[in-house]
Amino acid sequence: MEIEIGMAKSGRRAWGLDDIAIVPSRRTRDPEDIDLSWELDAFTFELPMMASAMDSAVSPDTAIEIGRLGGLAVLNLEGLWTRYEDPMPVYEEIAALPKEKATQRMQELYRQPIDPDLITRRVAEIKDGGVIAAGSLTPQHVDRYIDAAKAGGLDVLVIQGTVVSAEHVSSRTEPLDLFQFIREVEMPVVVGGCASYSGALHLMRTGAVGVLVGVGPGAACTTRGVLGIGVPQATAIADAAGARTRYLEETGRYVHVIADGGMRTGGDVAKAIAVGADAVMLGSPIAAADESPAGGFHWGMATFHPTLPRGSRVEVGRLGSLREILLGPAHENDGRRNLFGGLRGAMALTGHANVKEFQKAQVMVAPALQTEGKQLQRSQGVGMG
Repeated sequence: MEIEIGMAKSGRRAWGLDDIAIVPSRRTRDPEDIDLSWELDAFTFELPMMASAMDSAVSPDTAIEIGRLGGLAVLNLEGLWTRYEDPMPVYEEIAALPKEKATQRMQELYRQPIDPDLITRRVAEIKDGGVIAAGSLTPQHVDRYIDAAKAGGLDVLVIQGTVVSAEHVSSRTEPLDLFQFIREVEMPVVVGGCASYSGALHLMRTGAVGVLVGVGPGAACTTRGVLGIGVPQATAIADAAGARTRYLEETGRYVHVIADGGMRTGGDVAKAIAVGADAVMLGSPIAAADESPAGGFHWGMATFHPTLPRGSRVEVGRLGSLREILLGPAHENDGRRNLFGGLRGAMALTGHANVKEFQKAQVMVAPALQTEGKQLQRSQGVGMG
């Protein structure tokens, strides 16, 4: 149903993850009987998650640890690890910057050229850790750097931008032909972001094994303010899930919907999957891990854009180890640790045995979910406050 904005314009009402709730069902299930595993092309993961290709979240070491814990981490192949032989002094400088100077100085630090040899080396470091290696390149640079990534043994390629389309038009340069590139690259490719039914459907038709869904919901992203573009995440995921169903009916081929951004707690992860995601991509929760390289700070891939930054360096602090954040145990009650224990609990309380079943869970629009009965928590800054 569309709402009239004015005489010449109407629009749909859209919902974010904070606006919805999962409805308990008549059946419950033992949490130990829940299967969280996720298959992406030929690869099987114990957790339905990817760590976002953000320098604040993923280094070669954190990629290895996340792989050992059952997830898949994506290294930014155009980030600090492929610009600097030793990026740790750069991380330390970024963490120490006053907020009024952070963006401009980060633009300067990211002017250091990308070194293809470092791309090869970083991918190889992840492979040497005995886990699946995934890396992210932007559409404008993927042709230039893909061979260096292949040389390191890259297993999964993520082609990622603020918005990626299958029909980019340019009068100045020859745009990337996603259809042809994905056919020829000889590895599974995930593409994104998108935030609409039509955008997701067109990306699925390129041959990608998964699409990233999310424009603007991330903790460090300012796209919605800078460009005015974005879709609340619950609606974006559900629309992409609808595109997945149509594409499956058309071709018999299943393409994964990966919710990218806007998830801070186990409840957020559960709601993203309940409205249709196959897996989630996490940024700020990973950046807050003890093992992450950025000293308790977090920033996105567009924060350092040379002419139009669309992100901010934000402080996320330290929540605990990667294991505690992903798998627990949690010793706090705010839902920010043991994220996949939270997902497992939500699936158990709604009686769903696996992720695909849980996508059928009943949800409702429930804006009061975050505030109803929580006055004491909010006033004291504990729990859901």
